Amino acid sequence: MRAAGCVSCHTDKKSQGRPFTGGRALKTPFGTYFSPNITPDRETGIGGWSDRDFLAAVKRGIRPDGSHYFPVFPYTSYTQMTDRDGLAIKAYLFSQPAVSKTNRAHDVGMPFSWRWPLWFWKMLFFKGGDFAADPGHDAAWNRGAYLVNALSHCGECHTQRNPAGGLDRSMWMAGNEDGPDGDAVPNITPDLATGLGWTEEQLSFFLKTGTKPGWDKAEGAMAEALRDSFKFLSNDDRDAIARYIIDLPAIENHIGN
Repeated sequence: MRAAGCVSCHTDKKSQGRPFTGGRALKTPFGTYFSPNITPDRETGIGGWSDRDFLAAVKRGIRPDGSHYFPVFPYTSYTQMTDRDGLAIKAYLFSQPAVSKTNRAHDVGMPFSWRWPLWFWKMLFFKGGDFAADPGHDAAWNRGAYLVNALSHCGECHTQRNPAGGLDRSMWMAGNEDGPDGDAVPNITPDLATGLGWTEEQLSFFLKTGTKPGWDKAEGAMAEALRDSFKFLSNDDRDAIARYIIDLPAIENHIGN
């Protein structure tokens, strides 16, 4: 749950909402979406979901009624999650207090409020399937790749999107001018001019403390991710993330800098 960032997106901290009860606003170029209640309340949360329902939602973007989730829910990354990890997250969420709180309607205009066109969107921009380890790299690198690309879904924020909202894979992790809440998200490829240019040790330390090499502190959505997610990971997992990120292809891109 920590690695997947569930508490950050599904808690409306600005309104002092209870954990996992939803209502967190996420501003996008298509409108503002509000996260749903994922407590085990059977009426307003996910308490009535089976294991199959949960995995279909998380890994394929399919709601229990068969309709599609909007890709603001990062199932395009979560699809790589193992079933075991997905069901572990479900078990944790179902151990939390059930809270009755009705989900808030998204503030999104047509046609971006329609769910049926997402079938076509998925045909173009969604490729399902579990994470596959790269035999050309060792276990630590592959652990980092899994954490970055599947659970922590870093590319969802750090990669720019096309006009239809699909990730531009040619600019993977190279920054996004219009990230969460309209804020720019930096290039985290190892490009020395426009990217991180950090060592593995510096990046791992940042993920643990939120402190950059120049002693500045993380801000915005990244500060939230550090506070709610990355600082809870093991040192080995943070090191694995750093190992993978620093080994990404360097892409020069001034967006988000």
